[in-house]
Amino acid sequence: MTTLAIVDPPLRRLFARLDFAPRPAQKSLSDLLEGWESLRGAAVAPELARAKEAAPANAFIFARDEGARDFILRRPSLGLERLTGLAEAGGRLSASPELRHAVRLRRLFETIIDAGEPLLAEFAAEGHEDASLVVDLLAAPLADSEGRIVGIFGGCEMRRSLGGEARPAHRATRAQDPAIFALGRMGGLAEKIAHQLGTIVSAHEERRFEDGEHKIRPLTGVRNRDVYVLADLVSSGGESVNDKLCKLLFFIGALKQSAAARVNVIAPYLCYGRKERQTKPRDPVATRYLAQMFEAVGCDCVVTVAAHDLAAFQNAFRIETEHLDLHALFAHALAPHLAGKEVAVVSPDPGGEKRAELFRETLERVLGAPVTKALVDKKRSMGQVTGELFAGDVAQRTAIVVDDMISTGGTMTRAAVACRRNGATEVIALAAHGLFSGEAEKFLHDPSIDQIWIADGLPVSAKVKGAVAEGRLRIVETAGLLADVIRALHAGGSINALLEHAVSPFPVAEG
Repeated sequence: MTTLAIVDPPLRRLFARLDFAPRPAQKSLSDLLEGWESLRGAAVAPELARAKEAAPANAFIFARDEGARDFILRRPSLGLERLTGLAEAGGRLSASPELRHAVRLRRLFETIIDAGEPLLAEFAAEGHEDASLVVDLLAAPLADSEGRIVGIFGGCEMRRSLGGEARPAHRATRAQDPAIFALGRMGGLAEKIAHQLGTIVSAHEERRFEDGEHKIRPLTGVRNRDVYVLADLVSSGGESVNDKLCKLLFFIGALKQSAAARVNVIAPYLCYGRKERQTKPRDPVATRYLAQMFEAVGCDCVVTVAAHDLAAFQNAFRIETEHLDLHALFAHALAPHLAGKEVAVVSPDPGGEKRAELFRETLERVLGAPVTKALVDKKRSMGQVTGELFAGDVAQRTAIVVDDMISTGGTMTRAAVACRRNGATEVIALAAHGLFSGEAEKFLHDPSIDQIWIADGLPVSAKVKGAVAEGRLRIVETAGLLADVIRALHAGGSINALLEHAVSPFPVAEG
Protein backbone atom coordinates (compact mmCIF):
# COMPACT_ATOMS: atom_id res chain seq x y z
CA MET A 1 0.00 0.00 0.00
CA THR A 2 1.41 3.38 -0.96
CA THR A 3 1.63 5.63 2.07
CA LEU A 4 1.95 8.95 0.24
CA ALA A 5 -1.82 9.18 -0.12
CA ILE A 6 -2.51 9.05 3.63
CA VAL A 7 0.23 11.22 5.14
CA ASP A 8 0.20 14.95 5.67
CA PRO A 9 1.10 17.12 2.63
CA PRO A 10 4.22 18.59 4.31
CA LEU A 11 5.62 15.08 4.71
CA ARG A 12 4.60 14.09 1.17
CA ARG A 13 6.66 16.92 -0.23
CA LEU A 14 9.82 15.50 1.35
CA PHE A 15 9.68 12.10 -0.35
CA ALA A 16 9.28 10.67 -3.83
CA ARG A 17 8.07 7.37 -2.35
CA LEU A 18 6.82 6.07 0.99
CA ASP A 19 5.64 2.49 1.26
CA PHE A 20 4.58 0.42 4.25
CA ALA A 21 5.02 -2.77 2.18
CA PRO A 22 8.74 -2.51 1.40
CA ARG A 23 10.15 -4.27 -1.64
CA PRO A 24 13.71 -2.96 -1.76
CA ALA A 25 15.37 -3.36 -5.16
CA GLN A 26 18.85 -3.10 -3.66
CA LYS A 27 20.11 -6.36 -2.19
CA SER A 28 21.65 -4.64 0.84
CA LEU A 29 18.29 -3.15 1.87
CA SER A 30 16.44 -6.38 1.07
CA ASP A 31 18.86 -8.25 3.34
CA LEU A 32 18.30 -5.66 6.07
CA LEU A 33 14.55 -6.17 5.91
CA GLU A 34 15.02 -9.94 6.17
CA GLY A 35 17.32 -9.40 9.15
CA TRP A 36 14.73 -7.24 10.90
CA GLU A 37 12.00 -9.83 10.26
CA SER A 38 14.24 -12.58 11.63
CA LEU A 39 14.93 -10.58 14.81
CA ARG A 40 11.24 -9.75 15.20
CA GLY A 41 9.97 -13.32 15.21
CA ALA A 42 6.32 -13.28 16.30
CA ALA A 43 6.55 -9.86 17.99
CA VAL A 44 5.44 -6.53 16.51
CA ALA A 45 9.04 -5.34 16.55
CA PRO A 46 12.43 -6.68 17.75
CA GLU A 47 13.83 -5.54 21.06
CA LEU A 48 16.25 -2.62 20.71
CA ALA A 49 18.84 -4.23 22.99
CA ARG A 50 18.89 -7.45 20.97
CA ALA A 51 19.00 -5.59 17.67
CA LYS A 52 22.13 -3.69 18.74
CA GLU A 53 23.96 -7.00 19.18
CA ALA A 54 22.61 -9.01 16.24
CA ALA A 55 21.89 -6.47 13.50
CA PRO A 56 23.89 -6.60 10.22
CA ALA A 57 26.98 -4.40 9.94
CA ASN A 58 25.32 -1.93 7.54
CA ALA A 59 22.35 -1.25 9.85
CA PHE A 60 21.95 1.90 11.91
CA ILE A 61 19.95 2.06 15.15
CA PHE A 62 18.36 5.07 16.85
CA ALA A 63 16.69 5.27 20.28
CA ARG A 64 13.84 7.72 20.74
CA ASP A 65 14.27 10.59 23.21
CA GLU A 66 10.58 11.24 23.75
CA GLY A 67 10.99 14.23 26.04
CA ALA A 68 13.15 16.16 23.59
CA ARG A 69 11.35 14.91 20.43
CA ASP A 70 14.73 13.71 19.21
CA PHE A 71 16.54 10.49 18.32
CA ILE A 72 19.89 9.33 19.74
CA LEU A 73 22.22 7.27 17.58
CA ARG A 74 22.98 3.92 19.21
CA ARG A 75 24.74 2.28 16.29
CA PRO A 76 26.24 4.20 13.33
CA SER A 77 26.61 3.02 9.74
CA LEU A 78 28.60 4.28 6.76
CA GLY A 79 25.50 5.11 4.74
CA LEU A 80 24.01 7.13 7.60
CA GLU A 81 27.31 8.98 8.08
CA ARG A 82 27.34 10.01 4.41
CA LEU A 83 23.75 11.21 4.68
CA THR A 84 23.77 13.00 8.06
CA GLY A 85 27.40 13.36 9.13
CA LEU A 86 26.69 11.37 12.34
CA ALA A 87 29.56 8.91 12.80
CA GLU A 88 29.62 8.02 16.51
CA ALA A 89 27.16 6.42 18.91
CA GLY A 90 25.56 8.94 21.27
CA GLY A 91 25.12 11.64 18.63
CA ARG A 92 21.72 13.29 18.41
CA LEU A 93 19.80 13.57 15.15
CA SER A 94 19.13 17.23 15.94
CA ALA A 95 22.92 17.82 16.06
CA SER A 96 23.47 16.56 12.51
CA PRO A 97 25.41 18.99 10.29
CA GLU A 98 23.01 18.02 7.48
CA LEU A 99 19.98 19.71 9.03
CA ARG A 100 17.71 19.19 6.00
CA HIS A 101 18.20 15.44 6.11
CA ALA A 102 17.92 15.33 9.90
CA VAL A 103 14.49 16.96 9.76
CA ARG A 104 13.42 14.57 7.02
CA LEU A 105 14.56 11.53 9.04
CA ARG A 106 12.90 12.74 12.24
CA ARG A 107 9.56 13.11 10.44
CA LEU A 108 9.98 9.70 8.89
CA PHE A 109 10.92 8.02 12.17
CA GLU A 110 7.88 9.52 13.89
CA THR A 111 5.65 8.12 11.15
CA ILE A 112 7.15 4.65 11.63
CA ILE A 113 6.69 4.80 15.42
CA ASP A 114 3.02 5.78 14.98
CA ALA A 115 2.40 3.01 12.42
CA GLY A 116 4.55 0.29 14.00
CA GLU A 117 5.54 -1.01 10.55
CA PRO A 118 8.73 -1.00 8.43
CA LEU A 119 8.78 1.59 5.68
CA LEU A 120 10.71 2.14 2.45
CA ALA A 121 11.38 5.73 1.40
CA GLU A 122 13.03 7.48 -1.50
CA PHE A 123 14.14 11.10 -1.71
CA ALA A 124 16.57 13.36 -3.52
CA ALA A 125 19.70 14.40 -1.64
CA GLU A 126 19.21 18.14 -2.05
CA GLY A 127 21.94 20.11 -0.34
CA HIS A 128 24.30 17.13 -0.26
CA GLU A 129 27.83 17.65 -1.58
CA ASP A 130 26.92 15.39 -4.52
CA ALA A 131 23.59 16.81 -5.66
CA SER A 132 23.02 14.02 -8.20
CA LEU A 133 22.26 11.46 -5.49
CA VAL A 134 18.98 9.78 -4.68
CA VAL A 135 18.61 8.09 -1.28
CA ASP A 136 16.83 4.77 -0.75
CA LEU A 137 16.11 4.32 2.95
CA LEU A 138 14.64 1.37 4.82
CA ALA A 139 13.54 1.99 8.41
CA ALA A 140 11.68 -0.26 10.85
CA PRO A 141 10.50 -0.01 14.47
CA LEU A 142 12.28 -1.39 17.54
CA ALA A 143 10.59 -2.06 20.88
CA ASP A 144 11.46 -2.30 24.56
CA SER A 145 10.89 -5.40 26.69
CA GLU A 146 7.22 -4.44 27.14
CA GLY A 147 6.58 -4.11 23.42
CA ARG A 148 6.45 -0.29 23.23
CA ILE A 149 8.06 1.22 20.12
CA VAL A 150 11.17 3.04 21.35
CA GLY A 151 13.64 3.02 18.47
CA ILE A 152 14.41 2.74 14.78
CA PHE A 153 16.37 0.11 12.86
CA GLY A 154 17.37 0.86 9.28
CA GLY A 155 19.84 1.38 6.48
CA CYS A 156 20.29 3.57 3.45
CA GLU A 157 21.90 3.40 0.04
CA MET A 158 22.71 6.21 -2.36
CA ARG A 159 22.59 6.10 -6.15
CA ARG A 160 22.77 8.55 -9.00
CA SER A 161 19.50 9.79 -10.43
CA LEU A 162 18.52 9.63 -14.09
CA GLY A 163 20.48 12.19 -16.09
CA GLY A 164 22.82 12.93 -13.17
CA GLU A 165 20.54 15.59 -11.69
CA ALA A 166 18.76 15.44 -8.37
CA ARG A 167 14.98 15.43 -8.54
CA PRO A 168 13.06 16.99 -5.67
CA ALA A 169 10.28 14.66 -4.63
CA HIS A 170 7.47 17.07 -5.56
CA ARG A 171 8.85 17.23 -9.13
CA ALA A 172 9.03 13.46 -9.58
CA THR A 173 6.48 13.51 -12.42
CA ARG A 174 7.85 16.43 -14.41
CA ALA A 175 7.22 16.09 -18.12
CA GLN A 176 10.83 15.46 -19.19
CA ASP A 177 11.20 12.39 -16.96
CA PRO A 178 10.26 9.07 -18.58
CA ALA A 179 7.32 7.11 -17.23
CA ILE A 180 7.69 3.33 -16.81
CA PHE A 181 4.76 0.90 -16.73
CA ALA A 182 4.78 -2.87 -16.23
CA LEU A 183 2.12 -5.18 -17.66
CA GLY A 184 1.63 -8.87 -16.96
CA ARG A 185 4.35 -10.39 -14.78
CA MET A 186 6.96 -7.72 -15.56
CA GLY A 187 6.68 -5.92 -12.22
CA GLY A 188 9.85 -7.39 -10.71
CA LEU A 189 12.04 -6.57 -13.71
CA ALA A 190 10.44 -3.13 -14.06
CA GLU A 191 11.19 -2.32 -10.40
CA LYS A 192 14.87 -3.17 -10.93
CA ILE A 193 15.02 -1.04 -14.08
CA ALA A 194 13.27 1.88 -12.41
CA HIS A 195 15.67 1.66 -9.48
CA GLN A 196 18.63 1.86 -11.87
CA LEU A 197 17.08 4.96 -13.43
CA GLY A 198 16.32 6.67 -10.13
CA THR A 199 12.57 6.61 -10.67
CA ILE A 200 9.56 4.42 -9.83
CA VAL A 201 7.17 2.20 -11.76
CA SER A 202 4.03 4.18 -12.57
CA ALA A 203 0.65 2.83 -11.51
CA HIS A 204 -2.03 1.58 -13.88
CA GLU A 205 -5.48 0.04 -13.53
CA GLU A 206 -6.73 -3.22 -15.04
CA ARG A 207 -10.38 -4.32 -14.80
CA ARG A 208 -11.96 -7.49 -16.14
CA PHE A 209 -15.70 -7.55 -16.71
CA GLU A 210 -18.06 -10.48 -16.30
CA ASP A 211 -18.30 -11.07 -20.05
CA GLY A 212 -14.53 -11.37 -20.42
CA GLU A 213 -13.88 -7.86 -21.75
CA HIS A 214 -11.43 -5.64 -19.91
CA LYS A 215 -10.28 -2.08 -19.36
CA ILE A 216 -6.75 -0.83 -18.82
CA ARG A 217 -5.55 2.73 -18.24
CA PRO A 218 -2.60 4.66 -16.71
CA LEU A 219 -3.14 6.16 -13.25
CA THR A 220 -0.23 8.57 -13.70
CA GLY A 221 -0.25 11.63 -15.91
CA VAL A 222 1.66 11.06 -19.15
CA ARG A 223 1.05 14.30 -21.06
CA ASN A 224 4.16 15.24 -23.09
CA ARG A 225 6.14 12.43 -21.48
CA ASP A 226 8.34 9.70 -22.88
CA VAL A 227 6.64 6.43 -21.84
CA TYR A 228 8.17 2.92 -21.63
CA VAL A 229 5.86 -0.09 -21.27
CA LEU A 230 7.40 -3.43 -20.27
CA ALA A 231 5.26 -6.22 -21.68
CA ASP A 232 5.06 -9.93 -20.89
CA LEU A 233 3.77 -11.58 -24.08
CA VAL A 234 3.60 -15.27 -23.18
CA SER A 235 0.65 -17.29 -21.90
CA SER A 236 0.65 -17.64 -18.11
CA GLY A 237 -1.56 -17.43 -15.05
CA GLY A 238 -4.78 -18.16 -16.92
CA GLU A 239 -4.15 -15.44 -19.49
CA SER A 240 -3.31 -16.36 -23.07
CA VAL A 241 -0.75 -14.50 -25.14
CA ASN A 242 -3.70 -13.06 -27.07
CA ASP A 243 -5.23 -11.65 -23.86
CA LYS A 244 -1.95 -9.97 -22.98
CA LEU A 245 -1.40 -8.64 -26.49
CA CYS A 246 -4.88 -7.15 -26.58
CA LYS A 247 -4.32 -5.43 -23.23
CA LEU A 248 -1.00 -4.05 -24.41
CA LEU A 249 -2.48 -2.64 -27.61
CA PHE A 250 -5.35 -1.01 -25.72
CA PHE A 251 -2.91 0.41 -23.18
CA ILE A 252 -0.76 1.95 -25.93
CA GLY A 253 -3.89 3.52 -27.36
CA ALA A 254 -4.89 4.90 -23.95
CA LEU A 255 -1.42 6.40 -23.46
CA LYS A 256 -1.49 8.12 -26.84
CA GLN A 257 -5.02 9.38 -26.19
CA SER A 258 -3.74 10.77 -22.86
CA ALA A 259 -1.21 12.89 -24.83
CA ALA A 260 1.94 10.86 -24.20
CA ALA A 261 4.67 12.35 -26.37
CA ARG A 262 6.16 8.98 -27.25
CA VAL A 263 5.22 5.38 -26.37
CA ASN A 264 7.98 2.77 -26.39
CA VAL A 265 7.16 -0.90 -25.89
CA ILE A 266 9.86 -3.09 -24.35
CA ALA A 267 8.89 -6.71 -24.99
CA PRO A 268 11.94 -8.88 -24.27
CA TYR A 269 10.05 -11.76 -25.86
CA LEU A 270 7.94 -10.60 -28.80
CA CYS A 271 5.15 -13.05 -29.56
CA TYR A 272 4.37 -14.47 -33.01
CA GLY A 273 7.99 -14.10 -34.10
CA ARG A 274 8.16 -17.71 -35.30
CA LYS A 275 5.64 -17.23 -38.09
CA GLU A 276 7.57 -14.65 -40.07
CA ARG A 277 7.15 -16.17 -43.55
CA GLN A 278 4.95 -18.52 -45.57
CA THR A 279 6.13 -22.11 -45.45
CA LYS A 280 2.87 -23.64 -46.72
CA PRO A 281 0.31 -22.31 -49.26
CA ARG A 282 -1.97 -19.61 -47.78
CA ASP A 283 0.08 -19.44 -44.54
CA PRO A 284 -0.31 -16.27 -42.46
CA VAL A 285 2.66 -13.97 -41.90
CA ALA A 286 1.86 -13.19 -38.28
CA THR A 287 4.95 -11.07 -37.57
CA ARG A 288 3.83 -8.51 -40.17
CA TYR A 289 0.26 -8.45 -38.85
CA LEU A 290 1.60 -7.87 -35.34
CA ALA A 291 3.64 -4.91 -36.58
CA GLN A 292 0.57 -3.42 -38.27
CA MET A 293 -1.40 -3.60 -35.02
CA PHE A 294 1.34 -1.78 -33.09
CA GLU A 295 1.45 0.90 -35.77
CA ALA A 296 -2.34 1.25 -35.79
CA VAL A 297 -2.61 2.11 -32.08
CA GLY A 298 0.19 4.69 -32.27
CA CYS A 299 3.22 2.89 -30.85
CA ASP A 300 6.41 4.86 -31.60
CA CYS A 301 9.10 2.25 -30.93
CA VAL A 302 9.30 -1.49 -30.24
CA VAL A 303 12.32 -2.87 -28.35
CA THR A 304 12.85 -6.61 -28.19
CA VAL A 305 15.58 -9.06 -27.21
CA ALA A 306 16.96 -11.84 -29.42
CA ALA A 307 14.28 -11.82 -32.13
CA HIS A 308 13.61 -15.21 -33.70
CA ASP A 309 14.41 -13.84 -37.15
CA LEU A 310 16.13 -10.47 -37.04
CA ALA A 311 15.61 -9.64 -40.73
CA ALA A 312 11.90 -10.45 -40.51
CA PHE A 313 11.54 -8.34 -37.34
CA GLN A 314 13.30 -5.34 -38.85
CA ASN A 315 11.39 -5.53 -42.13
CA ALA A 316 7.93 -6.07 -40.61
CA PHE A 317 7.76 -2.71 -38.83
CA ARG A 318 7.44 0.75 -40.38
CA ILE A 319 7.96 2.37 -36.97
CA GLU A 320 11.25 2.56 -35.07
CA THR A 321 12.57 -0.74 -33.73
CA GLU A 322 15.51 -1.64 -31.52
CA HIS A 323 16.88 -5.17 -31.40
CA LEU A 324 19.02 -6.15 -28.41
CA ASP A 325 21.28 -9.17 -28.63
CA LEU A 326 22.71 -10.56 -25.41
CA HIS A 327 25.95 -11.95 -26.85
CA ALA A 328 28.26 -9.82 -24.71
CA LEU A 329 26.08 -10.20 -21.61
CA PHE A 330 26.12 -13.99 -21.82
CA ALA A 331 29.79 -14.16 -22.82
CA HIS A 332 30.93 -12.17 -19.78
CA ALA A 333 28.66 -14.17 -17.47
CA LEU A 334 29.97 -17.48 -18.83
CA ALA A 335 33.65 -16.50 -18.85
CA PRO A 336 34.46 -17.59 -15.26
CA HIS A 337 32.87 -21.00 -15.87
CA LEU A 338 34.73 -21.52 -19.16
CA ALA A 339 38.18 -20.38 -18.04
CA GLY A 340 40.84 -22.87 -19.16
CA LYS A 341 38.39 -25.08 -21.09
CA GLU A 342 38.19 -25.94 -24.75
CA VAL A 343 34.90 -24.52 -26.02
CA ALA A 344 32.62 -24.99 -29.04
CA VAL A 345 29.45 -23.06 -29.94
CA VAL A 346 26.72 -25.16 -31.54
CA SER A 347 23.70 -24.10 -33.59
CA PRO A 348 20.81 -26.56 -33.00
CA ASP A 349 19.41 -25.96 -36.51
CA PRO A 350 20.51 -24.34 -39.80
CA GLY A 351 18.27 -21.31 -39.22
CA GLY A 352 20.21 -20.33 -36.09
CA GLU A 353 23.66 -20.62 -37.63
CA LYS A 354 24.18 -16.85 -37.95
CA ARG A 355 23.09 -16.27 -34.35
CA ALA A 356 25.51 -18.95 -33.11
CA GLU A 357 28.36 -17.54 -35.19
CA LEU A 358 27.89 -14.03 -33.80
CA PHE A 359 27.90 -15.39 -30.27
CA ARG A 360 30.98 -17.52 -31.03
CA GLU A 361 32.87 -14.43 -32.23
CA THR A 362 31.90 -12.48 -29.11
CA LEU A 363 32.81 -15.35 -26.79
CA GLU A 364 36.17 -15.74 -28.52
CA ARG A 365 36.94 -12.05 -27.87
CA VAL A 366 35.91 -12.25 -24.23
CA LEU A 367 37.84 -15.48 -23.53
CA GLY A 368 40.85 -14.48 -25.59
CA ALA A 369 41.04 -18.04 -26.90
CA PRO A 370 39.84 -19.93 -30.00
CA VAL A 371 36.25 -21.22 -29.96
CA THR A 372 35.20 -23.83 -32.52
CA LYS A 373 31.71 -24.22 -33.98
CA ALA A 374 29.28 -26.95 -34.96
CA LEU A 375 25.86 -27.35 -36.58
CA VAL A 376 23.05 -29.84 -36.05
CA ASP A 377 20.70 -30.48 -38.96
CA LYS A 378 16.97 -30.07 -38.35
CA LYS A 379 13.85 -30.03 -40.47
CA ARG A 380 10.35 -29.54 -39.05
CA SER A 381 7.20 -30.38 -40.99
CA MET A 382 3.68 -31.07 -39.70
CA GLY A 383 5.05 -31.14 -36.15
CA GLN A 384 7.66 -33.80 -36.95
CA VAL A 385 11.40 -33.07 -36.58
CA THR A 386 13.94 -34.89 -38.73
CA GLY A 387 17.63 -34.55 -39.64
CA GLU A 388 20.70 -36.45 -38.43
CA LEU A 389 23.59 -34.49 -39.97
CA PHE A 390 26.20 -33.11 -37.54
CA ALA A 391 29.03 -30.87 -38.72
CA GLY A 392 31.85 -29.45 -36.61
CA ASP A 393 34.26 -30.30 -33.81
CA VAL A 394 33.04 -30.68 -30.21
CA ALA A 395 35.23 -33.60 -29.10
CA GLN A 396 36.70 -33.09 -25.59
CA ARG A 397 35.09 -29.65 -25.43
CA THR A 398 32.38 -27.79 -23.56
CA ALA A 399 29.62 -27.46 -26.16
CA ILE A 400 27.37 -24.41 -25.82
CA VAL A 401 24.11 -24.91 -27.74
CA VAL A 402 22.76 -21.45 -28.61
CA ASP A 403 19.17 -20.61 -29.55
CA ASP A 404 16.86 -17.64 -29.19
CA MET A 405 14.29 -19.46 -27.02
CA ILE A 406 13.58 -22.67 -25.16
CA SER A 407 9.94 -23.74 -25.40
CA THR A 408 9.49 -27.47 -24.81
CA GLY A 409 13.25 -28.02 -25.03
CA GLY A 410 13.01 -30.62 -27.78
CA THR A 411 15.38 -28.83 -30.16
CA MET A 412 17.96 -28.29 -27.42
CA THR A 413 17.75 -31.91 -26.29
CA ARG A 414 18.33 -33.22 -29.85
CA ALA A 415 21.37 -30.97 -30.19
CA ALA A 416 22.74 -31.96 -26.76
CA VAL A 417 22.44 -35.68 -27.55
CA ALA A 418 24.24 -35.10 -30.86
CA CYS A 419 27.04 -33.25 -29.08
CA ARG A 420 27.47 -36.06 -26.56
CA ARG A 421 27.53 -38.60 -29.38
CA ASN A 422 30.34 -36.61 -31.02
CA GLY A 423 32.51 -36.46 -27.91
CA ALA A 424 31.51 -33.31 -25.97
CA THR A 425 32.54 -33.52 -22.31
CA GLU A 426 30.00 -30.93 -21.14
CA VAL A 427 26.88 -29.42 -22.73
CA ILE A 428 25.41 -26.02 -21.84
CA ALA A 429 22.05 -24.97 -23.31
CA LEU A 430 21.88 -21.18 -23.71
CA ALA A 431 18.91 -19.07 -24.83
CA ALA A 432 17.65 -15.55 -24.24
CA HIS A 433 14.07 -16.64 -23.54
CA GLY A 434 12.96 -19.42 -21.23
CA LEU A 435 9.34 -20.13 -22.14
CA PHE A 436 9.41 -23.67 -20.67
CA SER A 437 6.05 -24.83 -22.00
CA GLY A 438 4.64 -28.31 -22.58
CA GLU A 439 7.11 -31.02 -21.49
CA ALA A 440 9.82 -28.52 -20.53
CA GLU A 441 10.08 -29.97 -17.01
CA LYS A 442 11.45 -33.17 -18.54
CA PHE A 443 13.99 -31.14 -20.52
CA LEU A 444 15.12 -29.30 -17.37
CA HIS A 445 16.37 -32.60 -15.92
CA ASP A 446 17.64 -34.24 -19.10
CA PRO A 447 20.99 -35.97 -18.34
CA SER A 448 22.51 -34.93 -21.69
CA ILE A 449 22.56 -31.29 -20.54
CA ASP A 450 24.75 -30.09 -17.67
CA GLN A 451 23.48 -26.51 -17.32
CA ILE A 452 20.83 -24.25 -18.84
CA TRP A 453 21.44 -20.51 -19.09
CA ILE A 454 18.70 -17.95 -19.85
CA ALA A 455 18.07 -14.23 -19.37
CA ASP A 456 15.50 -12.82 -16.94
CA GLY A 457 13.32 -11.10 -19.56
CA LEU A 458 10.52 -13.54 -18.69
CA PRO A 459 9.64 -14.47 -15.10
CA VAL A 460 10.45 -18.03 -14.05
CA SER A 461 7.37 -20.15 -13.36
CA ALA A 462 6.91 -22.19 -10.19
CA LYS A 463 7.51 -25.51 -11.97
CA VAL A 464 10.94 -24.31 -13.11
CA LYS A 465 12.22 -23.01 -9.76
CA GLY A 466 13.41 -26.45 -8.70
CA ALA A 467 16.00 -26.36 -11.49
CA VAL A 468 17.15 -22.96 -10.25
CA ALA A 469 17.59 -24.29 -6.72
CA GLU A 470 19.56 -27.28 -8.02
CA GLY A 471 21.94 -25.01 -9.93
CA ARG A 472 21.02 -26.51 -13.31
CA LEU A 473 19.24 -23.34 -14.45
CA ARG A 474 21.26 -20.11 -14.33
CA ILE A 475 19.62 -16.73 -14.92
CA VAL A 476 21.48 -13.67 -16.21
CA GLU A 477 20.10 -10.27 -15.19
CA THR A 478 19.18 -7.77 -17.90
CA ALA A 479 17.86 -4.89 -15.78
CA GLY A 480 21.10 -2.90 -16.04
CA LEU A 481 21.20 -3.24 -19.83
CA LEU A 482 17.52 -2.34 -20.26
CA ALA A 483 17.93 0.67 -17.97
CA ASP A 484 20.87 1.85 -20.11
CA VAL A 485 18.77 1.32 -23.25
CA ILE A 486 16.00 3.51 -21.81
CA ARG A 487 18.57 6.18 -20.93
CA ALA A 488 19.95 6.06 -24.46
CA LEU A 489 16.52 6.23 -26.11
CA HIS A 490 15.46 9.05 -23.81
CA ALA A 491 18.62 11.09 -24.41
CA GLY A 492 19.40 10.08 -28.01
CA GLY A 493 22.44 7.92 -27.18
CA SER A 494 23.92 4.89 -28.94
CA ILE A 495 22.31 1.47 -28.41
CA ASN A 496 25.01 -0.46 -30.28
CA ALA A 497 27.75 0.78 -27.98
CA LEU A 498 25.76 -0.49 -24.98
CA LEU A 499 25.39 -3.97 -26.44
CA GLU A 500 29.08 -4.29 -27.20
CA HIS A 501 30.07 -3.59 -23.61
CA ALA A 502 27.11 -5.09 -21.74
CA VAL A 503 28.17 -6.84 -18.55
CA SER A 504 25.81 -8.42 -16.02
CA PRO A 505 26.47 -9.50 -12.47
CA PHE A 506 27.10 -13.26 -12.23
CA PRO A 507 23.83 -15.12 -12.87
CA VAL A 508 21.38 -14.98 -10.02
CA ALA A 509 20.46 -18.19 -8.25
CA GLU A 510 16.81 -17.33 -7.77
CA GLY A 511 13.73 -17.26 -9.96
